[in-house]
Amino acid sequence: MTTDLAELLGTRESAGLEFKRTAKKPDVIRRAICAMANDLAQQGGGDLLIGVDDNGEPADEVDTSDRVLLALTDMREDGLILDRPSTSVTVQPFKGKPVIRIRVEASAAPPVRFDGVVWVRPGPTTRRATRDDERVLTERRRAADGPYDSRPVAGSSVVNLDLGLFRSTYLPTAVDPDVLEENGRPEEQQLASLRFAALDGTATAVGLIAIGFDPSAFIPGAYVQFVRYQGTDLDAPIMDEQELRHNVVTTADRLETILRGHLHTRIVEAGGFREEQRPDYPFDALRELCMNAIMHRNYETSYAPTRIAWFEDRIEVTNPGGPYGQVRSDNFDRVNDYRNPSLAAAMKSLGYVNRFGRGIGRVRASLQRNGNPSAEFTVDQSSWFVTVRRAN
Repeated sequence: MTTDLAELLGTRESAGLEFKRTAKKPDVIRRAICAMANDLAQQGGGDLLIGVDDNGEPADEVDTSDRVLLALTDMREDGLILDRPSTSVTVQPFKGKPVIRIRVEASAAPPVRFDGVVWVRPGPTTRRATRDDERVLTERRRAADGPYDSRPVAGSSVVNLDLGLFRSTYLPTAVDPDVLEENGRPEEQQLASLRFAALDGTATAVGLIAIGFDPSAFIPGAYVQFVRYQGTDLDAPIMDEQELRHNVVTTADRLETILRGHLHTRIVEAGGFREEQRPDYPFDALRELCMNAIMHRNYETSYAPTRIAWFEDRIEVTNPGGPYGQVRSDNFDRVNDYRNPSLAAAMKSLGYVNRFGRGIGRVRASLQRNGNPSAEFTVDQSSWFVTVRRAN
């Protein structure tokens, strides 16, 4: 005997249950299907019952003909709802009367769009998704796929990794020497266990970024662009311009040389008869900003480099990739999350970042000690932009 839907699903609309008296407005039905597939409230999908009014009562007459059922089934195939969700259309009893049930499974690849628009159902009403709704749905899809930095990169292999660097620099910092000596695993398994390569020999994104010979050959945005201007705007003559298309270790070494080479020092009174030299910018703050930009940037969908623009009166660091996960534009200096968790772990092992979550605080403290104005952060949905001004 078929279970009555009123007993199975309830008689009140919710994030996972919607009632429609008729199917005469196809676009309204499509919006509901789209919203159920996006499953913002994480109900596992939802059910749309046609032939039930807003009060949870079955309509007197519902057209359950094959023509109507076929039209509802074809909504999945007509190309207006993408990616196509999994749906089923059946006729079942609701309080003893026949209604049409459209069962919609939660999409494994949200956000789903109807006619280019994302619809969601956070409660008993269907509405257009906000920007934050879309960000949550996108991150949910990526979480199901796993972080980008731990995925294999097509066309690459372990021959694109600097295995000498892996053995001499990374492995001793990431794995306890006694453990390393005891387990005796082959290098391929060591690379796989640290997420630098897949077991089939394909290099991962973090492997290429951390120890690859040229990460940008496979990940187009994986490089740093440095430009030194002899003036205060982009029209000023360029004194120095370099592209650092190296792994994290070599990039860090090159950046240290470049940044220190452009720093100037000044004499300041330190109290009494003492004087001391202070740089225009504290090196610790510049290093923290640059290495955090490399760690947090969006490598997956942006081909833009991390940019360091050095002017006569300021330094600007621009980083592709806006707030991620729990981080928002209004809490980025207090809340932490990681777009590239494997890269973050690798950089911490190598000593390029200290305790997670302290970067911005360290930058602010370093600037204050050196007499620089506070760093200016501009954060939007697609980038971070940091300005550090020269000490007076």
